[in-house]
Amino acid sequence: MPAFGTVRIDFDPGNRRIARLLLNRPEKLNAIASSTPGDIRQAVQWAEKEDEVHVIVVEGAGRAFCAGYDLNEYAEGEGIDPGRDHPCRQEKTPWDPMVDYAEMKQHTEDFMALWRCRKPTIAKVHGYAVAGGSDIALCCDLLVMADDARIGYMPTRVWGCPTTAMWTYRLGAMRAKQMMFTGDTIPGSQAAEWGLANLSVPAAELDAATLKLAERIAGVPRGHLMMHKLVVNQVQLSMGLEQTQMFATLFDGMTRHNPEGMWFRRYAEAEGFKAAVQWRDSGKPIPEADEARALVAELEQQLAAARAKL
Repeated sequence: MPAFGTVRIDFDPGNRRIARLLLNRPEKLNAIASSTPGDIRQAVQWAEKEDEVHVIVVEGAGRAFCAGYDLNEYAEGEGIDPGRDHPCRQEKTPWDPMVDYAEMKQHTEDFMALWRCRKPTIAKVHGYAVAGGSDIALCCDLLVMADDARIGYMPTRVWGCPTTAMWTYRLGAMRAKQMMFTGDTIPGSQAAEWGLANLSVPAAELDAATLKLAERIAGVPRGHLMMHKLVVNQVQLSMGLEQTQMFATLFDGMTRHNPEGMWFRRYAEAEGFKAAVQWRDSGKPIPEADEARALVAELEQQLAAARAKL
């Protein structure tokens, strides 16, 4: 089987018509590292080349499906070459939005391998599919959730815009606006009620329910599955999916470099990402405009003083 740094893929042990793509950073709740999107794309490419495979199940190791981008890396800068100005964390001014766009657009294209591949994909969600993790789940064709699993995009409150732009296409305008205006998460039971998830079942039944659906699909000839998927995908393309993703990815970069995004980043650097996320999700007003700029200046002085003591 192919080996990747952050994911694994193999045939289902009971049915080689089903591939199991495992997000495999359980110690980080499968948080997205910079290499994860490319690993997903390569794993999908492997499954596409295997004639036995008819359907791909995407799942997460450990306690969650995926808890979003790894904020230790993307917010605090952990593990980033200090000599490199990371496209998503540009410190040079003025920042270059197209450098940021190119980086995040590649991640989006990698996630969309799940949507574009000619074989159906099913996201099996337990624990959390949040922030960038919801992007991965919603790029899959079908979604099966545990009743108590949570899905949502909390960074719409600050420091993020879903680059895959799938919420509107999966939920419709009104509920997509509710999710993006609030940054709330919803449980699997509500996701099924809203039509976001195909199924929601008790957590103990999640694997069996997902496999039952995958096995039902796996009995259909590959060519038929491909034709049906192309037809449905073409509807979304005709509605402007690619153009929407272009805007969403540009806006995502803006949210990370505008005053509010810079405040979130500096606060995460100074206080840790857990404190920054707690503020973001608490419902407290997010500092904005000149207030955010003033706080950024204070936090930068605090960080400079701390570095000087090292």
